[in-house]
Amino acid sequence: MITELGHFALILAFLVAIVQTVVPLVGAHRRWPGWMALAEPAATVQFLLIGFAFAALTHAFVTSDFTLRVVVSNSHSAKPMLYKISGVWGNHEGSMLLWSLILSLFGAMAAWFGGALPPTLRARVLGVQASIGVAFLAFILFTSNPFLRMAIPPFDGEDLNPLLQDPGLAFHPPFLYLGYVGLSICFSFAVAALIEGRVDAAWARWVRPWTLAAWVALTIGIALGSWWAYYELGWGGFWFWDPVENASFMPWLLAAALLHSAIVVEKREALKSWTILLAILAFGFSLIGTFIVRSGLLTSVHAFANDPERGVFILFILVFFTGGALTLFAARAGAMEAKGVFGLVSRESALVVNNILLAVGCFVVFTGTLWPMFAEMFWDRKLSVGAPFFEAAFTPFMVALGLILPIGAMLPWKRAHVGRTLRQLAPALILAVLLAGLVWTMQTGRSLLGPVGVFLGTWLVSGAVVDLLSRLGRGRDLSRLLRLPRADWGKAVAHSGLGITMLGISGLMAWQVEDIRTVQVGTPFQVGSYEFRLTDVQQNRGPNYFATTGTVEVTQAGAAVATLYPEKRSYPVAQMPTTEAAIDYRFLRDLYVVIGDEQDDGGWVMRTYIKPLANWIWAGCLLMALGGGLSLSDRRYRVAAGARKTAMQGVPAE
Repeated sequence: MITELGHFALILAFLVAIVQTVVPLVGAHRRWPGWMALAEPAATVQFLLIGFAFAALTHAFVTSDFTLRVVVSNSHSAKPMLYKISGVWGNHEGSMLLWSLILSLFGAMAAWFGGALPPTLRARVLGVQASIGVAFLAFILFTSNPFLRMAIPPFDGEDLNPLLQDPGLAFHPPFLYLGYVGLSICFSFAVAALIEGRVDAAWARWVRPWTLAAWVALTIGIALGSWWAYYELGWGGFWFWDPVENASFMPWLLAAALLHSAIVVEKREALKSWTILLAILAFGFSLIGTFIVRSGLLTSVHAFANDPERGVFILFILVFFTGGALTLFAARAGAMEAKGVFGLVSRESALVVNNILLAVGCFVVFTGTLWPMFAEMFWDRKLSVGAPFFEAAFTPFMVALGLILPIGAMLPWKRAHVGRTLRQLAPALILAVLLAGLVWTMQTGRSLLGPVGVFLGTWLVSGAVVDLLSRLGRGRDLSRLLRLPRADWGKAVAHSGLGITMLGISGLMAWQVEDIRTVQVGTPFQVGSYEFRLTDVQQNRGPNYFATTGTVEVTQAGAAVATLYPEKRSYPVAQMPTTEAAIDYRFLRDLYVVIGDEQDDGGWVMRTYIKPLANWIWAGCLLMALGGGLSLSDRRYRVAAGARKTAMQGVPAE
């Protein structure tokens, strides 16, 4: 019964979304207050209906209702409760329902917290947001219905992909979806502004909190996915330039660019056209990511579906919304006249360079991701674009971004003298050079990657500190730091997080030690300055798997360091093995051990890594997210103070 009610709620949500699309947009065009006012309750009702449908599907997974096809394909009665719940979105149909739920959530939040918006703009934003909901609810109901019944229910399910039965993957998709689905509201604001023919500082102030919220969630989602890949896949890496990884990374880059360009629109009434274009492209790349994951054109270890028919439907959605928005953008380009004038050396110019580097970096990732498909489609050649291409083509843009970021953050608006800013940053520059030189001296003869990473990381962190200290005034009153706006603290923390992540990535890639060998039980072996000894191997049983578990004792200079328990698991229902790495996490390094298969001579294959600064990668990501959260908590973001007066002056007649 609950399942049927969930299905019925989903159909009702589809009908409500249609009404929410048509009535408010017509009302805004005709200036009919009653029709425009319908958008707010409709957005709330749509969210509640989809929420009920999602709760009904969750109930089916929790109770192991094997009359539902999606539950049979992605669950099992012996599976732990956490993975029964995460199984709701660990499949194509359920993940698309989560997609639509978050889409409706952002629409409802725009209705709840958009009271300061002009009525016509609010109605148009909610109407455009609902139109996206119509497209995806139609996609779910007609091609990916999660409530389809089995004619003959089986006794038990086929289990969830064992790689997805992990806490990191339980929380990774919701955060990821909050991020790149959240960019839909930025898209709706952009299209609504184009329809109105007005983009100003008030619009930028309204769109920035939504962009920031989506970017923070996307940062956390990407970090969780990277951490999961690091410890779960057993490869020892944090990023593999996989198509699905790139699908979330490209919107992240464009959202970061949108955040910075919206500042220029707000402060200086410049870069209007570019900011609108970024809002369209950021969500457009989210749709491209959805297409990549579900079309079957590109393979990935964590792609959701391999169905060309569904891919064609998503491609149509992508072309309709992105192409339609770009067409409207071209038609309205003349209405977005820039008012602010700024010098070649200014904060505005630095933000323009920031945007160019992020956008070009996104284009590089896009080209490398889709090039194999284009090569096979047009030239009938099978190509593989891997990490060497991305690292060689993408890294220079990020190095350049790291170099200019502390300078640009401190340049004054409109017109600046770079020499004055560099003199303020001199302590940060000296510290960065000294630490890079120290590292180069200690590792003479090795790659430049380590020293360059140390320089960039130190430069970014110390530059953020100098930026904060520069706000103390001549009296150097430290108490003023507590009175600084949270947005200033957020900027400093986020920039520092980027520096720490850069430092962690370069340190891990430059100084990692790897050892692969066959190990006899009881025989010690040396890796770096550590001695490892496999003391025992046992066969164990988990809730829904069998495991081969090794016991590895680690010492350094005779002193015990850690005891690690790497596992090799076998899931009998899914008939799939997985590798569970054992990791000793420390501040400056990780010890990473993976056990493989038993050999004919009784030995065991073992892979051992020493990974310097690995945890700094995710610590930096969390700092970036924390910085975004601090900025989002700034009252100026939440209330849009200063923009309200401008907004309520009305909208020019069309």
